[in-house]
Amino acid sequence: MLLELLISTLTQGLIYALISFGVYITYSILDFPDLGVDGTFPLGAAITAVLLTNGVNAWLTLPLAMLAGALAGFFTGFIHVKLGVRNLLAGIITMTALFSINLQIAGSNLTVSRDVDTIFTSAPVMAVMGGLDTMGRKLVVSLLVVIVVKLALDAYFRTKSGLLLRAVGDNPGLVTTLAKDRGSVKLLGLVVSNALVALGGCIVCHEQRSFSATMGTGQLVYGLAAVIIGISIRNFYAASPAARALRKQKALRWLAAPAGTTAVVCGSILYKLCVQAALSAGLPANMMKLITAALFLLVLVLSGRKGEEIIHA
Repeated sequence: MLLELLISTLTQGLIYALISFGVYITYSILDFPDLGVDGTFPLGAAITAVLLTNGVNAWLTLPLAMLAGALAGFFTGFIHVKLGVRNLLAGIITMTALFSINLQIAGSNLTVSRDVDTIFTSAPVMAVMGGLDTMGRKLVVSLLVVIVVKLALDAYFRTKSGLLLRAVGDNPGLVTTLAKDRGSVKLLGLVVSNALVALGGCIVCHEQRSFSATMGTGQLVYGLAAVIIGISIRNFYAASPAARALRKQKALRWLAAPAGTTAVVCGSILYKLCVQAALSAGLPANMMKLITAALFLLVLVLSGRKGEEIIHA
């Protein structure tokens, strides 16, 4: 029983790490408070639920959900960059609009039948992992998806476009000096971020076989907490004697400074473990959002940021 609970929590932490990737880009890199995340997450789930119930290939729902999320991010960026609306308000407008759009797409609730294949029960997965039970397949598939996305992000951040994206949050004047439109770079960051958030909603729909119009509530808080936990632990580790010793070894130097994406994944898993521990201690499930908010407040206080300082890493 304990092992099953641990596997389930790890799976949830990995899936929700995709949301944290998106929040990492907006908050930690762009310094953009994108409240549209709470609408983009259920958007990915709504599109996935409708596609699955209409017989669309399970794996095809992933890029389609990402495309929808990218459009939502573009909408937020367009409002902010082109129309001059403040970033916070632009996110609120997108979140509000998406609530109605999600209702139009899938209604208030939509359940995917058990006889419909998801990415966890698709033919390729069953052919390779048929010997694993359902929980085992969910864990392995989620891990593989997160690894692919993490490696893709790490590779992108090393490109010219990725470096410009990082510069927008840290030194916007440098982007202008390089004759680049920082508004366009910021818009691209929002597109990528919301595509990842929608992908997270998509995979949650595959895992739970359901969509709810209210499932996006609190996802921004979760993503922020995961980012802050992960980056804080990474910074603490980077200042430790062990990390300093590794930096002296050329072959092991990379272990002294884990990538921000790695830290985000670890933060997501740790946060899910904390939530699960609170539920296992006897707190009722209908207090989940209160537990999430309380843990986020605790994370902010312990990290010494109290909401006004965004990590740049």
